[in-house]
Amino acid sequence: MNKIDKKQIIKMTFWVVLSSLTQAASLTNFSVPAGIYPSGVSGFSRLLSDVFRDFINFDLPYFYIYLLINLVLAAVVYRSIGKLFTIFSVLQTTLVAVFASFFPVYHILDDRLLIALFGGLLNGFGVSLALTNGASSGGLDFLSVYFSNKFRRSMWDYVLIFNSILVCVSGLLYGWETAAYSIIYQYVSNLIVNRMHKRYTHQAIIIVTKQPDAVINSVLSNVRHGITKISAQGAYSGEKETMLYMVVNSFETSEVVKYALEGDPKAFIETRNTLNVYGNYYQKPLD
Repeated sequence: MNKIDKKQIIKMTFWVVLSSLTQAASLTNFSVPAGIYPSGVSGFSRLLSDVFRDFINFDLPYFYIYLLINLVLAAVVYRSIGKLFTIFSVLQTTLVAVFASFFPVYHILDDRLLIALFGGLLNGFGVSLALTNGASSGGLDFLSVYFSNKFRRSMWDYVLIFNSILVCVSGLLYGWETAAYSIIYQYVSNLIVNRMHKRYTHQAIIIVTKQPDAVINSVLSNVRHGITKISAQGAYSGEKETMLYMVVNSFETSEVVKYALEGDPKAFIETRNTLNVYGNYYQKPLD
């Protein structure tokens, strides 16, 4: 393993540990004390554990179910979403289970609405820390990243649908008030992930320049995306210009703008949000 790889491993390890601590704190100090079901596999595992305990009289700690489901999902999708990504995602889920088992419970809030809001905020932040640094919180994240890679668009709204079904089942079994607060918790968590995780959102970049070759060389030397070159003319000056058009992931926008300005400091650059991208678009693979 070279030095760059070692730095990457150290960086990913740091963020995965911090992500795990954040999620475990949300679970032990917000979700569990308030009887609110978290999202995805974590919520499903807790619900299944509660059902075993209350209806079958069998005490099975939820984190055993949680780890088992994550390991199965990881084995199914690891060939398609990257081995390093899968390894660190499994590490993240394992650490969440371990930390949640040993974390002390602090009585922070009494109002269940505030617990749902702040607990969801903390959980979403923890998930985003993992996703933005090359890992995930496992569970439905595995499937979300897999299908996002396949269809090149965010799948988090579909995760919200699954979670809504999950809490509806919990509402039938344990009361609709609990279900309502769980939906709020999950919605806030999902909202934070959508805002922070930019891998599957896109922006179009339009560059007007008199030095197109310098800009193209600067950008393509550092970013693997195509550029469309269009001849143009300034309406006021009448001078010949070149318009360069490209689409990149949102998290790459500032990087591309930087390289474009290195090629031509006087270039005029516009960026705009792009809803969907079709055709031959390069999506940087996960490690």
